[in-house]
Amino acid sequence: MALPPPVRAERRDSPARRTADTRPLRLLRTRVTAPPLLGACALLLLSALPAAAAAAPPAVASGPRTPDPAAVDALVEDYLEATGLPGAAVVVTEGTDIVHAGGYGTAPDGAPVTAGTPMAVASVSKSFTALAVLRLAEAGELDLDDPVREHLPEFTMADPRAERITVRHLLDQTSGMSDTEFASYSRGRDTLTLRGAVADLRGAGLAAEPGTRWEYHNPNYQVAARLVEVVGGRPFADHLRAEVFAPLGMDDSTTIDTDLDLPAGARGHVVVLGLAIPADEPPGFGNGSGGVLSSARDMGAWLIAHGSGGRGPGGAETGLLSPEGFEALHTPSEGSGSYALGWSLGETGSGAPVVEHSGQIMTATAHQALLPDSGHGIAVMANSGTAAAGAGWLADALIELVDSGTAPERPGAGAAELLWLDAALLAGAAAAVPLGVRGVRRADAWARSRSGRARWATAARLLPYALPPALLLGLHEVLGWLFQGRDMAWFQPPYLFPAFWAALAARSLGCAAVLAARCARLAVRGSARAGRSPSAEGPGDGDR
Repeated sequence: MALPPPVRAERRDSPARRTADTRPLRLLRTRVTAPPLLGACALLLLSALPAAAAAAPPAVASGPRTPDPAAVDALVEDYLEATGLPGAAVVVTEGTDIVHAGGYGTAPDGAPVTAGTPMAVASVSKSFTALAVLRLAEAGELDLDDPVREHLPEFTMADPRAERITVRHLLDQTSGMSDTEFASYSRGRDTLTLRGAVADLRGAGLAAEPGTRWEYHNPNYQVAARLVEVVGGRPFADHLRAEVFAPLGMDDSTTIDTDLDLPAGARGHVVVLGLAIPADEPPGFGNGSGGVLSSARDMGAWLIAHGSGGRGPGGAETGLLSPEGFEALHTPSEGSGSYALGWSLGETGSGAPVVEHSGQIMTATAHQALLPDSGHGIAVMANSGTAAAGAGWLADALIELVDSGTAPERPGAGAAELLWLDAALLAGAAAAVPLGVRGVRRADAWARSRSGRARWATAARLLPYALPPALLLGLHEVLGWLFQGRDMAWFQPPYLFPAFWAALAARSLGCAAVLAARCARLAVRGSARAGRSPSAEGPGDGDR
């Protein structure tokens, strides 16, 4: 399954989140002087920075408390109305009880989202893969510190250091594998199986010595899932169903290989100006790293197991994993920073610890969180992948509701403000059309005005018009750099930031048209001058 870089997908505790907060600011400090047609280019970049959107003032903390289901319903419904998010599923747990599980809005096929609607959880899937591996470890089938090749001989890479990658390195993402060395997402769309995903790595190198540096890289978990298949002796989907989902009664849950396998009810949307547009997920492989589909009520059982050391709803023993095994899942390794085994460590606004993970594909988002001090759990699935309308903002609001006992005054305020920014960007895009037409029509006058000027001076006047098209063509590379070197494909920005991309595309087309017209007129005038004696022609009345 195709997984983009963290875009609100990692909370403030994540190294990727910290990088995404600071690097864009450095980029925006570079000043570019451009004609009126380009005046909003700097503004365009702002829509790629959801972290910069203003948030509502935090409520005065009164301590964690179990929210009333009606308060959860009101918060979620307000959020959907404020952001245009078409559908969401939410569950809140406390101890071994599901406090509230509900569905809101609709799926792309028009069916209402319910507590039993399976939805994509994207990279939240990593925590399921990690638990499957831990079950094999507790059964004595492997040890987390065993070299991967000891159990999976087919796992080979071009870098000989890969022989030292252990099972733990895969789960805490310190294997040394990296998007910078293996572009798993943008390289192609033809991988269909876990065996194929492992085979794809044969020519890849490592960015670091195994165990020394944390880098978020989806193939870590695809290799781990293939390991489960080989050691467990059955397909990964069957293994999860029997060893993870069944003990918890998660009857709505499954895992898929590629996005082509998404059922109609689990497909998502792109949200533009609060309007939800059903959209197919781009084809991509993601089993093990992002293939799980689950419902709100199933995620409730999942959170309860993690928060209670392995018990199910109502306190029933599941035999899923020992309490020590669950603790290991939530404990970072040396060198992995705040990242544990398929989970990340963070804090609430009041400083209480949070164990969490988020997920994002192009058309859906998800977030799960445990608050160990209060015994609460929260999971959110949303059928939009657009940055301004996804699960992350809603999960933050629910965490605040549980942590402080008070709902935010304006749930989704930051996301709603991004919608206004989207409107401004699209208005600027509309303005680019007449400006571009004007520039094309005045190209001949402009070319006359450059007569007798130095070529470098003329080129300098044309250069700003080349910048927006260049940015459009390389936007995925720019965003990948902003988000800590993550691999991005060219088609991801329109899904993540549709208004931003549309505005940049409109400006790029206008600039390209003006640039082409001016260059053509310069060429015509140059040919004409070459065929006759020099004239006394001076600068015209064109745009100088």
